Amino acid sequence: MDRSKSLLKYIRIGFVIFSMTLATPAFCLAADEVDTSGSGIAKVDFRQLVDDAGAIGIIIAVLSVAMVALIVEHIISIRSNTLMPPGLAEEVHSLITQQQYRSADSLCKDNPSFLSYVLSAGLAEVQMGYGAVEKAMEDAAMQQSARLNRKIEYLSVIGTLSPMLGLLGTVWGMILAFSEFSAQANPDVAELAPGISKALITTLFGLSVTVPALASFAFFRNRIDELVAQSSLLAEHVFADFKRSIAVPTKQIGKPLRKRPEEELAQRIAKQQVTRPSPPSGGQET
Repeated sequence: MDRSKSLLKYIRIGFVIFSMTLATPAFCLAADEVDTSGSGIAKVDFRQLVDDAGAIGIIIAVLSVAMVALIVEHIISIRSNTLMPPGLAEEVHSLITQQQYRSADSLCKDNPSFLSYVLSAGLAEVQMGYGAVEKAMEDAAMQQSARLNRKIEYLSVIGTLSPMLGLLGTVWGMILAFSEFSAQANPDVAELAPGISKALITTLFGLSVTVPALASFAFFRNRIDELVAQSSLLAEHVFADFKRSIAVPTKQIGKPLRKRPEEELAQRIAKQQVTRPSPPSGGQET
């Protein structure tokens, strides 16, 4: 029940972001869409803006749809219950305490997640001691963290490409506007304004995509860092009893075995008898 509520919550957030992304250009131009028939200024039509954006505007629109899809997917996949399934750490810890390492590894493989991957890497090295287990878990955590960061890197790419594409469309529109302006015999400066206005549309669209893309990238990057740290700490707690059980015999092996007092006394008496000179014989040979 709680999972379904949280999932619906994330879907609603994604829908709001999607709506804001599509409505950003309209919000920016809302002040221009008032009735100005008396002043002779034409109203700005959003559909006309889309038409004037041309092929580059279509590419930016495709990037905006991809951005929203990535945001929704990351909201669902990059969360605590997905990376650290509830109850998994407790079950694996119980199996490790009972020295059922194969069952613990099977449990991790049956519940794929960030935490299960890290625990499975540690369970593969239990025969080598806790040092090998700790190193294997660190390597697995770094590998999975890099995979998650590569996953959200597409948002950064979209946030970087969108304004560049918008600038490209603006530059191309300015070139066309000035070329038409210079071809006229008696050019009027007022005739240059519509061409410049059309050229700036792609820049507007590009910026309306790059702002939520880069903001979402920063948000998910911080979330990944936090969840990776929590998962790594939880994995260490799972193997805490295993670490203690390995450390105690090691300390005992390193110390020499101490003999009991009666054994030490018996050995001292035996040594004294061996080193004591034998008494001279009572008779003399004639």
